[in-house]
Amino acid sequence: MLSSCGSSKEVVYFQDLKPGESEITLPEVQTITVQPEDKISIIVNSRDPQLTNLFNLPYISKQLGNTSQISSSNNQGVSGYTVDAEGNIDFPVLGKVHVAGLKREEIAEHIKNELVTKNLVKDPVVTVEFMNLCVSVMGEVNNPGRFSIDRDQMTILDALSMAGDLTIYGNRQKVLVLRQENGQQRVYGVNLTSGEHVYTSPAYYLQQNDVVYVEPNNVRARQSTVNGNNVRSTSFWISLASLLTSVAILIFN
Repeated sequence: MLSSCGSSKEVVYFQDLKPGESEITLPEVQTITVQPEDKISIIVNSRDPQLTNLFNLPYISKQLGNTSQISSSNNQGVSGYTVDAEGNIDFPVLGKVHVAGLKREEIAEHIKNELVTKNLVKDPVVTVEFMNLCVSVMGEVNNPGRFSIDRDQMTILDALSMAGDLTIYGNRQKVLVLRQENGQQRVYGVNLTSGEHVYTSPAYYLQQNDVVYVEPNNVRARQSTVNGNNVRSTSFWISLASLLTSVAILIFN
């Protein structure tokens, strides 16, 4: 009984949602913007490959990334630009380009306009991709780790799905999202058992470097003790019952 996994109210997601009846106004979409220390790839193409090669970094043969969770297949062999502390990158021919706070398509549009305005390329096609942007998922999930951001909007549900969902011991009523904002560490709580709470949370859309932490529930807390023998553990009560039985036998005999 002490090891039971709890009632369905502690396990089932989105308990307040009913098919065909529930409507929730989603928060404003938060598209990921580039920040200092982010790494991005920028590729310029046109009808004149020799001309556009002047604006592309050389290809490299080594694989980017060193963890199995972070996929680099989209950027394999492509050199990238690391955004400096002032939010700039050093782009070939154009020089310093400010990209911090911009979305991918905004960066592409800005560089395209610069190339056309300065009469460097007549018909450029600029592609911008994320390279080292990721989120971390920790705690009671089946596959904790760091996961790459490969889209402009990434939700907490996306991150938990990539981590293999919560284990049966995860506290679905208290999932934490740790985020650095304006030099401060902020912590958001998300209750996965309430659809309205999930979809209206300011942490529904994740940002790069967010940490998602799933707390263990009471069952896991009872199982995980310092020495396996305190008052919250099942083994403690079994040992105590055995001791009392032995004492009783000795007394009555």
